[in-house]
Amino acid sequence: MNAQDWITTPLTADLLRGALDLERTEHGVLPHRLPAWARAQYFDGQLAGAESQPSGVRLAFRTRATAVELDTLRTKLAYEGAPPRPDGVYDLLVDGRLTAQASTTGGNVRLVDMTDGSAETRPGPVGTVRFTGLPDGEKDVEIWLPYNEATELVALRTDAPVEPAPADGRRVWLHHGSSISHGSNAASPTTTWPALAASLGGVELTNLGFGGSALLDPFTARAIRDAPADLISVKIGINLVNLDVMRLRAFTPAVHGFLDTIREGHPTTPLLVVSPIYCAIHEDTPGPAAPDFSNLGEGAFRFVALGDPAERAGGKLTLNVIRDELARVVKQRAVDDPNLHHLDGRDLYGEADFAELPLPDQLHPDAATHRRIGERFAALAFGSGGAFSA
Repeated sequence: MNAQDWITTPLTADLLRGALDLERTEHGVLPHRLPAWARAQYFDGQLAGAESQPSGVRLAFRTRATAVELDTLRTKLAYEGAPPRPDGVYDLLVDGRLTAQASTTGGNVRLVDMTDGSAETRPGPVGTVRFTGLPDGEKDVEIWLPYNEATELVALRTDAPVEPAPADGRRVWLHHGSSISHGSNAASPTTTWPALAASLGGVELTNLGFGGSALLDPFTARAIRDAPADLISVKIGINLVNLDVMRLRAFTPAVHGFLDTIREGHPTTPLLVVSPIYCAIHEDTPGPAAPDFSNLGEGAFRFVALGDPAERAGGKLTLNVIRDELARVVKQRAVDDPNLHHLDGRDLYGEADFAELPLPDQLHPDAATHRRIGERFAALAFGSGGAFSA
């Protein structure tokens, strides 16, 4: 196709779904999953990297185009001494159906030394992802961005005009959680468990799953409070244990405060509190967790729990402690809040599932497990009698 045949459309917020903010950059725009005021309240590189990875963020437009090009500048994670990680995947949906997948090249590389936590960014060029052979006629197109690569959007080109996809009346589901909700080792952006559950439940997803950063931060609660949502779920627990950031004395008031803040903006919205899925190393052993580097050169490492089970007596958190306390808190609050619900994470992935589909690194599910969790969440939350049933 000749350059003169392309139509370039400005990348504006009305073409994006799943982002809470859009930052202008030297190259274009960078979608964020936390607003600027919230980003100003922390100095943690882990969260900064996680919230700028566009899990659940997608371009959504209506067009007659049969060819689409998207220029992006990605920032890809790499680990010192380990083989390169797979390229992020872009999923193309036409009228809600997965039609094509592609990856881009170039971009920046964020090189992390897992032994001491240091990191450096090596700059690279803008890349292009192309989709051709789209069906003729007017259609709704979505391009889901990689969940594991920060993605600056530089230019959108098509061979026919585009306009923002019209609202379709679907409910908006806002979900907050850890790296498991962020996507961990899912096969593609539409196959993270929240994306799968949203598709099965017939809802629009806003995914505030932040790898390593589901820590009951007050600014996250305020971001949820202020965001549009018809349904809300918060999955709480694993990061509090594997980062060893608080004790039971602090945990209970923090949960209450988190829920209180959400309720300030969404007083009657169905709100589902989800406890952790099964994770053998932390069921009864506190954190912190640490990586075992013995197989790093083969691209694999496993996490181990460094805590002592006896420390539970002093208030250290384990997954079972958290599950019991979340169930108690929700039961207590639900007396006055009939739209507050609880889901035991082991109903999504339990000990029997671990025996069949073990967590490869002892913390994060693989692609098959994401599918299982997504299907089960859809059945339990969106199905008949569930917290989110229509």
